[in-house]
Amino acid sequence: MKTAVVTDSTAYIPKDLRDKLDIHMIPLSVIFGTETYQEEVEITASEFFEEVKNRELPTTSQPPVGEFVQLFEQLSKDYDSVVSIHLSSGISGTFQGAVSAGEMVENIDVFAFDSEISCMVQGFYVLEAAQMAQEGKGPDEIMARLEEMKKTLYAYFMVDDLSHLQRGGRLSSAQALIGSLLQVKPLLHFQDKKIVPFEKIRTRKKAMRRMVDLLAEASAGEQYRAVIIHANREQEANEWKKELEAELPNVEFVISYFGPVIGTHLGEGSMGLGWVKK
Repeated sequence: MKTAVVTDSTAYIPKDLRDKLDIHMIPLSVIFGTETYQEEVEITASEFFEEVKNRELPTTSQPPVGEFVQLFEQLSKDYDSVVSIHLSSGISGTFQGAVSAGEMVENIDVFAFDSEISCMVQGFYVLEAAQMAQEGKGPDEIMARLEEMKKTLYAYFMVDDLSHLQRGGRLSSAQALIGSLLQVKPLLHFQDKKIVPFEKIRTRKKAMRRMVDLLAEASAGEQYRAVIIHANREQEANEWKKELEAELPNVEFVISYFGPVIGTHLGEGSMGLGWVKK
């Protein structure tokens, strides 16, 4: 049985890695006025952050169900099943789009997985699924492994400006107001599929330190993989990675980024740290 792996652009998996592991990607879009750009296809993260300096923040949109149907039908010529892994259903209808499309197509079984998270932490699920699919593992085994990963997979992030999240409806007005009045750098995380405050922290430095402490506590000498995620702060991410590798030798670190869609909601300067047990 041949299984295809599909994800959406918010996993921010580099194209060369997607090609190598045969990962199929459906893009979400950012909309500036009347112009729509598919992220990872028509606009890069760095182009996006340059663009928003001179324009109003865009809105974002999930892929049309028809795009999923088209992809699944195309995959049905070479595969028996699809494992389709998407960003949290609590912040986007993308996962539901994959479910709906799966019910519309014939000749292929679609297994949709709600990562309940986003960015390269979602990508950890995708990479694991793709490697298993290349080893000839079937969808049931892959889905069981993804559920197992959920037990040790976490992410925390801090934003420089809460107004993006509030404007996009991802955080309540009251929470945004409290944060901006107190000038805090709240640590956020996903809970019950939604973005919620985890702790209120005064400074950027302390917020980043708290994320490291949470990872150290979670990994406690075991073998983990982690990702540093930045919103147009590549140099800061590289320096942080060096510090973390020295402090936590049991953790394998990679660097990723908040792309246009997630960057719209978090804003430039945001930093995140996510991890999962190997």
